[in-house]
Amino acid sequence: MAPTTAILRVLVALLLLVGCLATRPLPCSPATTKTPAMVPVPTMTAVDGITAIYNFGDSISDTGNFIREGPVGLMEHTGEPPYGSAIGAATGRCSDGYLMIDFLAADLGLPLLSPYLDERADFTHGVNFAVTGATAVDTASLQSMGVDNMPHTNSSLSVQLQRFKDHMASASNSPSEIRERLASSLVMLGEIGGNDYNYAFATNRPRHQAAAGADDDWPHSLYYKFYNTGQMITGAVEAMALVPHVVAAITGAARELLEMGATRMVIPGNFPLGCAPSYLSAVGEKDPAAYDGNGCLVGLNLFAQMHNVALQQGIRELRATYPGATIAYADYFSAYVRMLRAASGLGFDAAAATKACCGAGGGEYNFDMDRMCGATGTTVCERPDGYLSWDGVHLTQRVYQVMNELLYHRGFAYPAPINFPRT
Repeated sequence: MAPTTAILRVLVALLLLVGCLATRPLPCSPATTKTPAMVPVPTMTAVDGITAIYNFGDSISDTGNFIREGPVGLMEHTGEPPYGSAIGAATGRCSDGYLMIDFLAADLGLPLLSPYLDERADFTHGVNFAVTGATAVDTASLQSMGVDNMPHTNSSLSVQLQRFKDHMASASNSPSEIRERLASSLVMLGEIGGNDYNYAFATNRPRHQAAAGADDDWPHSLYYKFYNTGQMITGAVEAMALVPHVVAAITGAARELLEMGATRMVIPGNFPLGCAPSYLSAVGEKDPAAYDGNGCLVGLNLFAQMHNVALQQGIRELRATYPGATIAYADYFSAYVRMLRAASGLGFDAAAATKACCGAGGGEYNFDMDRMCGATGTTVCERPDGYLSWDGVHLTQRVYQVMNELLYHRGFAYPAPINFPRT
């Protein structure tokens, strides 16, 4: 069997395996809470002994570091309206309002996390190191692997981890004091890694072309179709080579934090990439077989699940090495799919489930890469809390609230990292 044929058969087998894993029964019904105008005032009463949160990640949880670095690239408008329109100000959050990390902090009775780069902030109850556009693998390593389309930030996970170490060293007198501080803290390690793949897809440098009339030849036709489903998905085969590196970067950072004394950690998986208006718009696939029942791209979702399966294996290894720590996997993928399937019942407009609220271009997805939310010519939908996607890449405040409920109150993060009091 030719090497290319063998590789492709293994690839298809892996995708089918991950597809089976992705269809496992979901543990609960979706949340039905309403979105508040503001996150509740912190009670400052410790929930389950947690007195601080230390967060690492990218735009899913950045509360203002990126705009303090000096926003560039596609997300340059995140420090301006209409971002933050639901909370009265643009704070650097990539949404119309609050994020999952904000709702979680409020649930724990803690203040909202301040960004590390806010020199005036009070970090008594934790720090947010997340930066929009950040990668799990450091930028130099990505470039050495041929991923060179990284226009946003150099604040990779290793940079964030060093900032954490610097902060803890300045706020503590000894390693034992750091361990004591971490013993009552929740460490949120991600979501991160999605941008590594985003940049790889954008780099998009396929090395092969199918021969004319090759559609009847199984391996070549599969390869040809995979590389012709759009500008982004064409990089997925090459991006698969990144998965071990991304997972190693995340689990490596986790080991360092656990060695320093972390006892409670949440490591999220990736979202279903194939449901994002940005990817759906870029791919523009006309074949109905490329989509699942939710209108999402099957191939990209299977890719996301390949990452998630590898990450969960890494987490199992961490648990075996650190049995005294609670290391939870936050299943962003399944939680989002559950919410998508129940969109109407949660008050979302099911017809706009894969459409950006803020964007340009109209049509099915209302997304134009050259006119991101906030740019000249973009518009905002009348009811953002009826949409899942805020700007085609990130989600609305309402979605983040529902996700927080599913993850930390309804069992989509397991084992449960927080024991909330029963109400």
